[in-house]
Amino acid sequence: MLIISRLRFALATLVLPVTCAFAAQGELASVLVQPAASADNASFEGVVESVRQTVIAAQVAGAVVALQVKAGDRVKEGQVLLRIDARSALQGSVASQAQSTAARSALELADKDLQRQKQLFQKQFISLSALERAEAQYKTLSDQLKSQIAQANVADIQSGFFVIKAPYAGVVSELPIALGDMAMPGKPLLTMFDPKGLRASFTVSQAAMNKFQAGQPIKIEFPGLAAGRQWLTATQYQVLPTIDAATHSATLRIDLPEPAQDFAPGLFARVWLPLKGGTGNHFYVPATAIVKRAEMTGLYIIDSQQHVILRQVRLGKSRDGATEILTGISAGERVALDPAAAVRAVR
Repeated sequence: MLIISRLRFALATLVLPVTCAFAAQGELASVLVQPAASADNASFEGVVESVRQTVIAAQVAGAVVALQVKAGDRVKEGQVLLRIDARSALQGSVASQAQSTAARSALELADKDLQRQKQLFQKQFISLSALERAEAQYKTLSDQLKSQIAQANVADIQSGFFVIKAPYAGVVSELPIALGDMAMPGKPLLTMFDPKGLRASFTVSQAAMNKFQAGQPIKIEFPGLAAGRQWLTATQYQVLPTIDAATHSATLRIDLPEPAQDFAPGLFARVWLPLKGGTGNHFYVPATAIVKRAEMTGLYIIDSQQHVILRQVRLGKSRDGATEILTGISAGERVALDPAAAVRAVR
């Protein structure tokens, strides 16, 4: 509660987030500082991130011969994003297919020869060793055919690596390559994310999490967005079960609602958490009473001897035309409301 006094002036109305009253005591309009009886809130900074974000890298080497998207494009699942030069891979695939065809023909010939050898063995025209050699030749060619088929399948699969397609519907967020660049295995080609799954992630101190009022609505601020889109209210959140040993902080995640056209990974965000068990030592003064001179921020204090003194203070958050004073004043002190009039009264 703030008690405001004004000497030798008519009573006026002052709008503050606390109770105000006036009394005539002197020539300077002043406000009596007392702790505000408001709930404690703490703010923590964070960032918007995508639940599903993918860095697509090359699996084969080759020059980029076709680039069909750019950063910011929305793509569909299975859409072709880019192509890598696959001429050598296609030649290898054709060679593998030819070798498998030749191996299949050799196996068919060996199968016919084996059948003849079996008939001759039954009539006792050849020895058992001759029959066994024919069977061994057939098994060898059969294994060679399986190997050639496997190599041909590998070549076909690898030929698919030269065409990069979207794994899901999303937005291309980064494209670090250009047409003609050389793609190498493991080299990132592009980054995309799913705009339907965005969340805001914050690092919150362990002390604040212990005072957090569970079940209360949480305010999220996005200062970088246009007016009317800067604030969201969330009731569902997730706190990761681990605590960072270096910073003694936890990670708070809040899913963002759909549609989220204005949101993108990396967007700055600030969460305001309602805390319980506040100390109540929150002092607010009208924003018009604050004096800013170069790098100094202060207030004109009126002491018990009616002397006016400029004192440096540190500011907190603002609301409803009043600003929180974190340090520099104490309960019961009187602050001049008109800095210009206070300058003239300084002795």
